[in-house]
Amino acid sequence: MRVDQPLLRRSAPLSLQCRYQEDQPLVIIVDDDASVREALSELILSAGFQPVSFASTRELLDADILENPGCLILDVRMPGASGLHLQSQLAENGISKPIIFLTGHGDIPMTVQAMKAGAVDFLTKPVRDQTLLDAVTAAIAMDAERRAEAAIAKRNVKRLETLTQREREVLHEVARGRLNKQIAFDLGISEVTVKLHRSNVMHKMEAASIGELIRAWETLPAQMRQAGSR
Repeated sequence: MRVDQPLLRRSAPLSLQCRYQEDQPLVIIVDDDASVREALSELILSAGFQPVSFASTRELLDADILENPGCLILDVRMPGASGLHLQSQLAENGISKPIIFLTGHGDIPMTVQAMKAGAVDFLTKPVRDQTLLDAVTAAIAMDAERRAEAAIAKRNVKRLETLTQREREVLHEVARGRLNKQIAFDLGISEVTVKLHRSNVMHKMEAASIGELIRAWETLPAQMRQAGSR
């Protein structure tokens, strides 16, 4: 089966496709060609993934499922907003959903634009089934990794919020690689007080070592790391 060929059997209606568990990765297909949507849905299902398809970017946005785990397979040129426009729109809104472009109208500038903006792959129709499935597998793995990193960052932000301002200042200095006596001099406090604050920071951040503490620090948003120096 080639994904550029129509199927004899139609894929499940959208109402049925949307009956999924929230933590189950979705392969979201957006293409204005019904036969392509059907073929892609069949291929995705055969590989054990859950597809859901839309005829336009507007339909996708109205469905409100972009926060679910998974990836996107987008046509580039469609009536209304293009796949490239959707990619840009998602980036502006802070949605880092992995995107695979699949189109019959691609060119080099378009490919470069999509890849520079973070697309997982830019494939042209017709495409080998395995090539597309490899891209989908890579995209889902990328999304899972991003979500895991985001969960760790969220957890560490909550822990950071339990620190006092002075503890945050000490944490910032520790993350810079400063010694206790240097931190004490810079903050105008005793070295014993620095050790006490550092111990409290280790406990509240649930870090078993300085290395673990620094790794937790590095997961924090940049603005929070910068705020720790004030």
